[in-house]
Amino acid sequence: MKLAVAGGTGTVGAHVVEVARERGHEVVVLSRSAGVDLVTGTGLSDALSGVDAVVDVASTQTVSAKESTAFFSTVTRHLLAGESEKGVGHHLALSIVGIDRAPQSYYAGKVEQERIVRSGTVPWTILRATQFHEFAAQIRARASFGPVSIIPKMLSQPIAAREVAERLIDLAERPPSGRVADLGGPRRERMAQMVRGQARAIGKRALVLEVPVPGAYGRAMRDGTLVTSAGADHGTQTFEDWAAAQSR
Repeated sequence: MKLAVAGGTGTVGAHVVEVARERGHEVVVLSRSAGVDLVTGTGLSDALSGVDAVVDVASTQTVSAKESTAFFSTVTRHLLAGESEKGVGHHLALSIVGIDRAPQSYYAGKVEQERIVRSGTVPWTILRATQFHEFAAQIRARASFGPVSIIPKMLSQPIAAREVAERLIDLAERPPSGRVADLGGPRRERMAQMVRGQARAIGKRALVLEVPVPGAYGRAMRDGTLVTSAGADHGTQTFEDWAAAQSR
């Protein structure tokens, strides 16, 4: 198969590209470094020529609902239009567990992304996953002030990005399946503990202050909205094992 990966240089996207190539698929990376701008649509039509399926794992760094919605709606519409023009038969989007019950901040854009995909003419599959193991390091980098890290009070169910990528390629190799079973990590973790564990694994001191984020968004982070429920599938690599592997 010929697969196009939107966001193929990101945390999960790099794994998607790697897994696809390991399985013998031809891969086109849809990124600015490859001459494709997903926001403006520049270079997209040519890049989609001969593509069988598009795997969309593109993301943006923002906590603004307005900015997130603008990004995901624009990128998704450009992708679907290009796919329709070139006869691509499968659009596969990675989304996030629980967003329909927490449609605020960044998640507002993911809700809109799903809506556009479902209402489009290109046959589709949507996989919702929980946060990746890498999220602990990312949030620590963004929320640290000297030796102190101010971490939101959050219940997570982290999963290996590699395992998410493997599931996405499994789905890309099948016919469009609509909304499939959610995918989460093997166990639930508190984000503050994950940040402490990741810092220890790389030999860093970490003074972590756990604070509740106000409003409905913060409540969703704390109350289990963003972890899997009955009927979900689960990965196997724990956060502890992943962090230990990063230190080697």
